[in-house]
Amino acid sequence: MTIQDLRDKNLILLECISGSRAYGLDLPTSDTDLKGVFILPKEKYYGLDYIPQVANETNDEVFYELKRFFELLAKNNPNILELLNTPADKVIFKHPLFENLDTSLFLSKKCKHSFAGYAMAQIKKARGLNKKIVNPISKEKKNILHFCYVIHEQGSIPFLKWLEKNNFQQENCGLVNIPHMKNLYALFYDKNGDLNFNGVMKKETANDVLLSSVPKGTKPISHLSFNLDGYAKYCKDYKEYWSWIKLRNEARYENTIEHGKNYDTKNMMHTFRLLHMAEEILRGGKVNVHRENRDELLAIRFGEFSYDELIERSNQMIQRIEDAHSVSQLPELPNIDLIEKMLIEIRDQWYQNHS
Repeated sequence: MTIQDLRDKNLILLECISGSRAYGLDLPTSDTDLKGVFILPKEKYYGLDYIPQVANETNDEVFYELKRFFELLAKNNPNILELLNTPADKVIFKHPLFENLDTSLFLSKKCKHSFAGYAMAQIKKARGLNKKIVNPISKEKKNILHFCYVIHEQGSIPFLKWLEKNNFQQENCGLVNIPHMKNLYALFYDKNGDLNFNGVMKKETANDVLLSSVPKGTKPISHLSFNLDGYAKYCKDYKEYWSWIKLRNEARYENTIEHGKNYDTKNMMHTFRLLHMAEEILRGGKVNVHRENRDELLAIRFGEFSYDELIERSNQMIQRIEDAHSVSQLPELPNIDLIEKMLIEIRDQWYQNHS
């Protein structure tokens, strides 16, 4: 089923302009996003082929089936509460069955978690982006030798530097476990290769050091420590970083770099929009989609604040949200029985009128 099918079969109950144009945060280059609600024909709804959502290929047009719409409203999902409260001038179509759909039926203290919790997840994401931009990881992947260290004088020296300093080859090294000493090995060297040591690493992709059989009585030249935990963390960071490079939105990334900031400015703008909305809902019981603080939010998008400034400001806002939550007059949870009753009534009326 496509969005055009929904239009052709008159299944749409609500259609609205969403995103930055609904928030009043649009720029001349902004796309026009659409969101809405549709209802499945009776045979589809009662059959096995339930369709909760229909979207276009770019996902900038998304329509939710009536049941899914109500489920998300009951969870105080930000996107869905915003859809229900779209400013009148951004509503393209609203079925009469939706005229009496009251937002107050759904709002609860869950908004603290759904709005502010999501916002904090975005801040965590921004921290991750900050880390990736500030600490790029070379495409040439390190191997385990970069995480090995040799005892030297009263300290240690990187194994690769130790090899270079002594004009040694890692293939001629031999390692032997030291009992009760985790990741610490006796280090032997066979200059002529007569003892057939295995070396420290056989392949570039090795995940652990090699051990060798060493003749009894042979004295170690030193001792080697392998930072296995450090290597495991590096591998995880390397994979995450280069996956991010592959999948990142280049336009968004270039915009971030252009502003000279180590965070996604557009993402951070929406983070603060959600924080503001969370406090407004908890204090006033209203969902204000169109933002009166456009200038403040666009200043964030245009990179006028440092990363640290925004993190500090977000911490202050979270405290205000906690305070608002403690005195909010909203119920702890939505009234699921009433929500279910309204859902059934709307579906029944629509089916009666389209039988």
